[in-house]
Amino acid sequence: MQPSARRLTTHQKAVLIQVLLTFPEQQVRVCYDPAASDMHDYAQDFLTIFKVIGWNVSEGALAATWNGQFDDMSIVVNALDDLPPGAEALRDALRIYGIEVATICDPACAMKAGGFILAVGGGNS
Repeated sequence: MQPSARRLTTHQKAVLIQVLLTFPEQQVRVCYDPAASDMHDYAQDFLTIFKVIGWNVSEGALAATWNGQFDDMSIVVNALDDLPPGAEALRDALRIYGIEVATICDPACAMKAGGFILAVGGGNS
């Protein structure tokens, strides 16, 4: 069971910053479902971390085509064999805290090579 308002703790944010600093100039888009009340603040935690470490960050709405493909969070890439090192490090660091991150291949996601989308929230929540 998840609490009604998901957030990263200060410790989790600090660890993610330290881990992700080693992957400079990453391009990432953070997407979430604006209709889900707890998604905005949770997505903002990640947006803030990515901006602090100097990543090229944008945000947007969760694509309807991804609904039902993950529960909590997913990394969306153009091709499954194209998972950027920064995305892999993020996924592995979150697993330490029991936060599972699915991987979705969406050739239509329109990310530049080496970039990824962090999709927060899912159709199964």
